[in-house]
Amino acid sequence: MKMKTLSLALGLSGTAMAAVLVLPALAQESLLPEGFGNPADAPRPAPAPSSTPTPAPSSTPTNGTAPPAVTPTVGTAPTSAAAEEGEDGEEVESGGLKYDLPPGARRLLTRIGPLTPETGGLAPDAFGVRGQYAAAIMSKTNGQFASRWGQILLRRSLASAIDTPDTINGADLAAARASLLLRMGESITARRIVQSVDYDRASPRLVATAQQTYLANADPAGMCPYVPAGLAHGDAQAWRLASAICAGLSGEAGPAGWAISRVRSSGKISNFDILLTERVLGATGAGRRSTTIEWDNIDRLTSWRFGMATATAIPVPEALRTSAAPNIKSWTVLAPMTDMASRVAAAPEAAARGVLSSEAYVSLLSAAASEEEPTEAVTAQTDQLRAAFRLARGADRYAAMERLWGTDAGPTQRYAAMVATARAAAALPVGTEVGDDPWQLLGSMLAGGYDENAIAWVPTVSVGSRAWAVLAVGSPRPLTGMSAGAVERFSGDDDSADTLRSKFLLAGLAGLGRLDASAAAAAASDLEVDLGKQTRWSRAIMAAAERREPGMVALLAAAGMQGEWSKVPPYHLYYIVRALREVGLSSEARMIAAEALVRV
Repeated sequence: MKMKTLSLALGLSGTAMAAVLVLPALAQESLLPEGFGNPADAPRPAPAPSSTPTPAPSSTPTNGTAPPAVTPTVGTAPTSAAAEEGEDGEEVESGGLKYDLPPGARRLLTRIGPLTPETGGLAPDAFGVRGQYAAAIMSKTNGQFASRWGQILLRRSLASAIDTPDTINGADLAAARASLLLRMGESITARRIVQSVDYDRASPRLVATAQQTYLANADPAGMCPYVPAGLAHGDAQAWRLASAICAGLSGEAGPAGWAISRVRSSGKISNFDILLTERVLGATGAGRRSTTIEWDNIDRLTSWRFGMATATAIPVPEALRTSAAPNIKSWTVLAPMTDMASRVAAAPEAAARGVLSSEAYVSLLSAAASEEEPTEAVTAQTDQLRAAFRLARGADRYAAMERLWGTDAGPTQRYAAMVATARAAAALPVGTEVGDDPWQLLGSMLAGGYDENAIAWVPTVSVGSRAWAVLAVGSPRPLTGMSAGAVERFSGDDDSADTLRSKFLLAGLAGLGRLDASAAAAAASDLEVDLGKQTRWSRAIMAAAERREPGMVALLAAAGMQGEWSKVPPYHLYYIVRALREVGLSSEARMIAAEALVRV
């Protein structure tokens, strides 16, 4: 796998972090949409010309039911259709605004997304031709995944420049993609998807998603192009607040004040949210500068409160930050205008989830340590990181890593520490004294994708150890001597609940094709696990693999890993690994299987 260089240069900018983050690297069934099965094959659309714009399809697709819109935190989602481009391709009004780009410069709805295969994205046909089907699955996926590598792969897939099937409006599919990215905490990538569609071609669903996206990025001004369509088709009160901000940015204090007064008199929105809006207006010079924000009676952090407070540097109480939804915590890390203490507090979860790369996490900690008065915790953590990277003796570097991995804060923080030390672990000389079972060392390498470095440690590990199991599924080449007996030897020392670790080992080996059918069947019998269990989800992911749709496989894989690893059935891991391997994503399959053994 491709390795990135990692520097302890102590600095981080929002632009640099964005670049790092975007480029790659169940009752589960109840979360899937009704009618989940194998739709009949539809013909693939012909490739669209690159320079001639085509009329945007209506927001109501020709076939099927449109996926549900994103529901804004303030108000309800829009349901009616927005004006689209006219058939003659000339500029068309969208809520009173006119688009002034020449036709040749306009972006097409037939292919949407910033990443191409040349820049790390998937192929344009990665999601196949079932647009409504893909959007429905996206809308049913909660964005909280057990696997860090599953999140990384799905982010890459959703950010790819993919063809829009005939069965769905491209703007609606973009809205479904951006909405899922927001639930994943990927605010920067969600913004890139929203910005891939010209605002006058945005469907009502994309308009609603755009509001949430710009709030997640603490960028109120980004909502302004969508205000007319939002007022016409969306939640009137939330969009009136947005229109007040935009009027203030234009220096129009009168319309801004009128909009605020109308929202306040409606009584439909909390006065606290109105005060936050007035604080933003004060920053534009069009509102009351003396607005005081008191959080005393506020019990939750919504997207509106996050966006408005962050945009104006209003401190959010620690209790609200701590109790916020996981995706809002990730937005906090990605917003460079947020105070450093809040970003650092939310960073371990973001790193463990895959929102932050190893490099970005270390850079953030380094930036925090370089502040005028860093906290003791940050200083201690960065001191250990420097030791892990810079001490002369390998044994001393490893000892520093162990101190980081041994934190008592919890499993998420421990795995985040393994993410932070990924490059230091990869640079450790083979033969360094690391004990009898260096599974954490290998897990740290693989958290950063350093599989070639990890395989060099094969001669040093004992068959049946946890380190051996991690290498058995994570190495780029199969280990010799793999058998049902080796799996049985591993399970004999397995201290995980219900021998889940052993079941994941078997699922990973079988999915990768590193255990023959008879050996896999014997091991499955010993462990009392049915890897071949058939469900709507298993049939769907294998059908997507047969159609060679890596984007759809990545989406279904993520849907099968919602929640914690302890809640993921072993047969889910088997089908995920197998399907990814069959569509050419073997590296990601191996990393997911290895991560399961490290984190259970």
